[in-house]
Formats: sequence, C-alpha cells, structure tokens
Amino acid sequence: MWIAVVLTFVVILGGLIWFNQYKFKQADLKFPPSGQFVTVEGIQLHYIRKGSGKPVVFLHGGVLTGNDFINVLNIAATKGYQAIAFDRPGYGHSERPKSHKVTPMVQARLINAALKKLGIEKPIIVGHSWSGLLVLSYALLYPKEIDGIVTIAAAMYKEGYPAENGDPISKLVTTPVIGKLFLHTVLRSPLGTFLADRILQATFAPEEIPNGYREATHALWLRPGQFRANREDILAFSPAAKNISARYKEIQNPIVIVVGDKDPFGVKEQAIRLKEDIPHAELIILPEVAHMIPQNHPKHVVEIINRLVKSKNSNVIKV
Repeated sequence: MWIAVVLTFVVILGGLIWFNQYKFKQADLKFPPSGQFVTVEGIQLHYIRKGSGKPVVFLHGGVLTGNDFINVLNIAATKGYQAIAFDRPGYGHSERPKSHKVTPMVQARLINAALKKLGIEKPIIVGHSWSGLLVLSYALLYPKEIDGIVTIAAAMYKEGYPAENGDPISKLVTTPVIGKLFLHTVLRSPLGTFLADRILQATFAPEEIPNGYREATHALWLRPGQFRANREDILAFSPAAKNISARYKEIQNPIVIVVGDKDPFGVKEQAIRLKEDIPHAELIILPEVAHMIPQNHPKHVVEIINRLVKSKNSNVIKV
C-alpha cells in the first residue's frame, strides 16, 4: 500500500516537473530577446532602444519586462527621444546577480553601469510601479548624472505598500528546497496560471488587459528565475523604502509624479506624500486611469516626458 502511494506521488511530481519544463522551453522559444545585451559586473542586461535624441530610460514594474514600454518607446522615438527600456535584473532576458542581495540600490548601480557602458549621458529616468523606488534610489546615488525623473503609478514608501508587512508567497518561493520545488511544479500548472490571471486582473482593474499581455505574462513571469526575482523584489521593497524615504527631500532634480485616480493599489496617497516631501515636484493625477499606465496610456507617458522637458513648474495638475 505505502509503495503504491509513494509511486503515485513520484509519478505526479515527475509529471508536474516535466510539464513545467516543457512550458518554460516553449516560452523561451515564443518570446526570444528582441533587443540587445550589455554586460556589467559579470551579468548580462537586456534592453530595447528606439530612436535618437534626448535619452529617456524606462524601468518596468514587478511583473513583466522592458517590453511593457514598447508602445511608449515607439511613440517617444517619433518625438525625438532616444528611448531605452531595460529588463531589470532577473526579468525578461536579463541575468540577476546570485552572490548577493539585489536591492533597489544594487539595481540602480547596475543600470548606471550599463548606461555608462552604452555612452548614455544625462537621461531622464522613468520608473513604473515598483520601480518608483528604484528611480528615487538612482536619483539619490547619481543626482548629477540624470536630467529628470518621472514616477508612474509608483510605490515609494513602506507605509501603504501592498506587501508592507510581508508576503506569504514570496516567503515560500524564497525558502530553500520548498521554494525551488514550488517554482518547478506549480508555476505553469492550472493552479499557477489561475492565480496569475487573478493577480493580472487586479493589476489592470478597472481597465482592460491588452491583447496578448496575459499570454506574455504566463510565458515570462511564470518562469522560475523571473518569478523568484519578482518575489525577492517584493520582500526587498519595504526595508529599502524605510531606509531611503527620509532622504527623498534631498532630491533636487526636476521630477514629475504621475498617478491615475482609479489606481487600486494606494499609490495615489504615496504620490501625494512624495509631492509633500519634494515640493518642487509636479504632481499629475490622471482621471479615469488605473495602474498600468505604460500599457494602456502610452501617449500620456510621452506627453508627461515632454512636460518635464519643457516646464519645471510645481503644481497639482488635472489633465
């Protein structure tokens, strides 16, 4: 009896591992790199570059890749910008350091090294969602090397962050042995894709998910390396934000803070708080807009960059 139970468990486990590996390989084939690579500190970072002119660097949120900004890049390129979107470390086709924790400060350092290697000087840096903390970290580390900052639907403070007090899935995924078993058996199972769809729906709500985004999310986010990177970033957010948020007042660079008034994640309150910490910032509240602004409202993103370039006024503006 026990032998039959053990054999059944082994067969099911082996089947799940085989099925997940099959899906991972399919994802790699269906979503190959579409940009170029730059190597810094021994790791490869993947980036997409469009156009020429004033450099603008885009850093994506917690789920997908630099491709989140592809429509923004295409529009920006027609407006005279050199638009560059990175896959952050561990996401998309970028590697992630394995020898140390990858905090927002570490990611800022890697992006800075990549930009220097690519010969990009004085860019505007744009961060969406989780990367709000990243671009503010960047501004504190390299204030003289940027020409401005745009935060979009950004999380920047520990208080009010959805995983402010921890996240059980992230803790599970980062637990030795058990986490690895989870990553290689559950992610592409029906349970994994069901949970991913629910998170995706909540992330876009109340707006629509663009065509093809769900498929890309299943293929790219639900890979062991990227999913673990995402969960590590979630766990890293609160301590990093707690450490640096008191220094936001030091930021002197031109900055535009953008948030939709339908955003479901409480980032509007964070945007208002950042405006209080950085009085010279311009706060833009987009009516009838939710969290995924780069995907659903790429023209707004480029208009805001134009606004940053042309004006340094600091007012609360409805557009």
